[in-house]
Amino acid sequence: MFTLPSLPYGYNALEPYIDEMTMKIHHDKHHGAYVENLNKALEGQQEFLDMDINTLLKKLDKVPEEIRTKVRNNAGGHANHSMFWETMRPPLGGEGTAPTGNLLEAINSSFGTFSQFQDKFLEAAVSRFGSGWAWLVSDDGKLSIESTPNQDSPVMEKKDSILGLDVWEHAYYLQFQNRRADYVKAWWNVVNWQKVAKNFEVSR
Repeated sequence: MFTLPSLPYGYNALEPYIDEMTMKIHHDKHHGAYVENLNKALEGQQEFLDMDINTLLKKLDKVPEEIRTKVRNNAGGHANHSMFWETMRPPLGGEGTAPTGNLLEAINSSFGTFSQFQDKFLEAAVSRFGSGWAWLVSDDGKLSIESTPNQDSPVMEKKDSILGLDVWEHAYYLQFQNRRADYVKAWWNVVNWQKVAKNFEVSR
């Protein structure tokens, strides 16, 4: 049985960059619904209910075909949002708003500079048509940027995503309306680079 994880901070902790009402609706209603619908879809399928969520995503081809799409959508939504909450933290201002160490070296090696990485990530986020996600993906320490539709994720292709940004309208519309680029730029202020760095080390 899958459960909705608690936020690692208060609903208003990411303000002024992400507002309290958005966080309440996004976590409690949207993520909550993915968990509820995933458990319903897998009712009687104990083998899959006992799996870690990322293991389930990697084994979607083993899920019975009649429920596979529903499981894909809701398991993806659960996994993606669980990572999303963990890779954000209350704004620190100045220090902590950029990666350091091995992660920064890998970003510079893959994209030129951190600023160039941000530009390319922004492009992936704003060019995703409709709903989806932008990702920083690690392949044995080599980084790349991807975007996926709906609640798909690189994990479904057995890749390691170390940072993801939700660009569904429910993630930003109350505060930013149709200004997705403004949302992305605000989000940089609450990225938890320490957590992303840990994800990167695990992927290596």
